[in-house]
Amino acid sequence: MTEKIVGADALAESRADTDRLFRLLVDDDLFVRPLPQRHRLIFYLGHLEAFDWNQAGCLALGEPHLDKSLDQLFARGIDPEPGLLPSDQPTDWPRLEQARAYVNQVRGRIDQIWQEVPADIRQTVIEHRWMHAETLAYQLHNLPFEKKNKPAMMRQESGPPPENCFRTIPSGIATMGRKPGAQFGWDNEFEEFAQHVPEFSVAEYKVTNGEYLEFVNQGNAAPHFWTRQGDEFFYRGMFELVPLPLDAPVYVTQKQAAEYANWRGADLMTEPQFHRAAYGTPEGSEREYPWGDLSAVNGNFGFRHWDPVSVTADPGGRSVFGVNQLVGNGWEWTKTPFGPFPGFQPQPNYPGYSADFFDDSHFVLKGASPRTAQVLTRRSLRNWFRPDYPYVYATFRLVEN
Repeated sequence: MTEKIVGADALAESRADTDRLFRLLVDDDLFVRPLPQRHRLIFYLGHLEAFDWNQAGCLALGEPHLDKSLDQLFARGIDPEPGLLPSDQPTDWPRLEQARAYVNQVRGRIDQIWQEVPADIRQTVIEHRWMHAETLAYQLHNLPFEKKNKPAMMRQESGPPPENCFRTIPSGIATMGRKPGAQFGWDNEFEEFAQHVPEFSVAEYKVTNGEYLEFVNQGNAAPHFWTRQGDEFFYRGMFELVPLPLDAPVYVTQKQAAEYANWRGADLMTEPQFHRAAYGTPEGSEREYPWGDLSAVNGNFGFRHWDPVSVTADPGGRSVFGVNQLVGNGWEWTKTPFGPFPGFQPQPNYPGYSADFFDDSHFVLKGASPRTAQVLTRRSLRNWFRPDYPYVYATFRLVEN
């Protein structure tokens, strides 16, 4: 698996994925800021290449900076504390022509040295770019429709929300993390350890828009992805407004998910409970994916769709316990604060990747969204965001303990 991921073909594929996202912009305006908490889009154009060069060129091979000021300017994004929003202006950034020349310069040099770069650094570079293929998507999602070129796409049919029954997950072991040296992983994925999980019951499906609508009709705030027109709610998709798909999962913040769960007299899953429901078996063995082998299912991940589909879609993706879409169609919030596993060691080439967020102010998400690259659906991968961050493609399901 590692050799397939770190090849030059994977590098070209990941570049193509992010390039396609930038081409969605109608007027080529990369100086807009789609999200108030994040940089302007011009940063991300340069950041992908700066990360590649800083990791593969400077750190791995000891190469000199290609352009020290831009290597540093584009080095790292931001996650400001609530209320501390960035205030930079478009004129504070390089001209678009200068940024694009930098991109071309870095790519040409990376292509020359790629085979000399250690395999783990190559995979770091590629997975980082595919992570940004998702974060760029939800940033572009927040731009007005007229600012984006709409690709040819098929509208998904929707229906009423299904009956959402609870499935009993017997007590058992959840194996978390990865074994050191086994395969590539980010530092927060190590080290592997086993944890006993008591019996619990979990909803067969993610909470749907239809279910959440009842909560909103009781006077609670509508999710970020909903828009009200008159007496009717619409889903604000990537490229158009559509009548609220009642059978699709609702995208919410962790705070909204917890409030809804409390309203229903239930709870959110913990990270170990997610692992047990997704990968466990009654016999005590564990699977790599809920359905078994990655190639056996075509769920809503890997850029298959721009928006969520019905929670009943892809029934072949169920876990052994009959829980559907634990991977795909939206990341799932847990109640577990993002923190280190036993034996955690910061990644030498990227020491702040995880450790900077071990602050009890970020929560773990598991699974995958429609815009998550296939390689990032592995069992040990962990995602995390602030509990009131509304832009991520994040869902949840209810638990009864």
